Amino acid sequence: MAHDENETSPERVFSLFEANQLIPQLQSHLSTVQQGKAVLLQTRDEVRKASANSNLGGGTPVGIHYVKSLQDISANLHAIHELGVVVKDIDLGLCDFPHVRDGRVVYLCWKLGEKEIRWWHEVTTGYKDRCPLEDPA
Repeated sequence: MAHDENETSPERVFSLFEANQLIPQLQSHLSTVQQGKAVLLQTRDEVRKASANSNLGGGTPVGIHYVKSLQDISANLHAIHELGVVVKDIDLGLCDFPHVRDGRVVYLCWKLGEKEIRWWHEVTTGYKDRCPLEDPA
């Protein structure tokens, strides 16, 4: 199997069934990540001001929310990574699952809000180049 120098073999490959079984977990993890990102965006100006005044003692009431959001994002992205799933876009909730198709590794492609995985793409391409899976019937 030819691959890019920077590309590594996946630690885990998924069957379509296995990948679909992870969707409820991914929905939970990605929702938490998106909520955490929203808190970071809401508090960033206040946190910047506190950081700029850190030599004067700094601090801000939103600091605890900011730090908790960073921790939540980190923990949930780590949990997804530990499953063997690749997060491609936090805002879209876009995830790829290494999968063997016709003897080569490709990605099953899923986006938050989709009920099941119905798309795939080459490891060298992305979301815009995804192709529909055939009906298993």
